[in-house]
Amino acid sequence: KRTLLSKTFSSSFQSILISVKVGEKYSVCTDLLNNNLISGLDMIRTSNTVNAISTIFCESTKEVIEASTGKEITYAKTIQKIPVIHLRPEIGCFVLFSGDYSGLMIMNFSAEAAMAIYRNYMMHMGLPEEELSTEYTADEVVDNIGEMINQIIGKVRRGIEMQYGLVASNTQPKAIALTTSIILTIDAQEVDKELCRRLSFKVEGHSFHIELSLEKTE
Repeated sequence: KRTLLSKTFSSSFQSILISVKVGEKYSVCTDLLNNNLISGLDMIRTSNTVNAISTIFCESTKEVIEASTGKEITYAKTIQKIPVIHLRPEIGCFVLFSGDYSGLMIMNFSAEAAMAIYRNYMMHMGLPEEELSTEYTADEVVDNIGEMINQIIGKVRRGIEMQYGLVASNTQPKAIALTTSIILTIDAQEVDKELCRRLSFKVEGHSFHIELSLEKTE
């Protein structure tokens, strides 16, 4: 004798009615459940991959800036999901990377964070403090930030290649002094708001951030 049981399965899309035979495995009345389960698992795998790659960005940024400045860099363990990425005041820098994977990295610095990195970098190289710029809008400050980003993205690419076997190249980083935010996007079919992340850092108590947009990668 067959007994029909009904239960509601909550998915990210809708509730689905499941029919069950007593003493037998669950049998699904429609293929919709499987399709939704696959979509949900894909989303989890994609999110996990993006977060894992974000961690590579965090570690690479910390290592490069610490080695260049001799100062401790800390980053938040929380990886924030954001809908879009922005260039933000006071200094924003962006770099595109493409190849086996594609994406856009933005680094945003407060004036204080940018100056802390610039001045410590230069003094670590042996330049006297009195010869350094005192304005964050100065060309040498902006250029120094751009060079730092170039080193970071190079280390990130090597880390992704070692861990995932994926290879990409990048454009020359562009750094600019800003007074207002600018939204940036990349032209790729598999980029959406689920794949944008913000990573938070501090140097000498001053905050700076990475905003990251990646194409869908599992």
